[in-house]
Amino acid sequence: MVYTYKTQGVCPNAIYIDIDENGEIRDTKFEGGCNGNTKGVGALVKGRKASEVAGLLEGIKCAKRDTSCPDQLSRALKQIMEQNK
Repeated sequence: MVYTYKTQGVCPNAIYIDIDENGEIRDTKFEGGCNGNTKGVGALVKGRKASEVAGLLEGIKCAKRDTSCPDQLSRALKQIMEQNK
């Protein structure tokens, strides 16, 4: 299933995350942001469990911001997992 997460405090406007029924990330696309970085993050998380990725990316900051694209992905995954309990 594809989920949409509206980001806050980062360059991308949204993250689209495709997660299968086993909690594995099939695909991740960022709307906006640094093209190479967001594609890199998407490639690194593909095929991994959402729960694992959420823990790995949590709390990463970008420059003077309190969040980052990876942190926003972590927040999105946590929200998705909470909704699917």
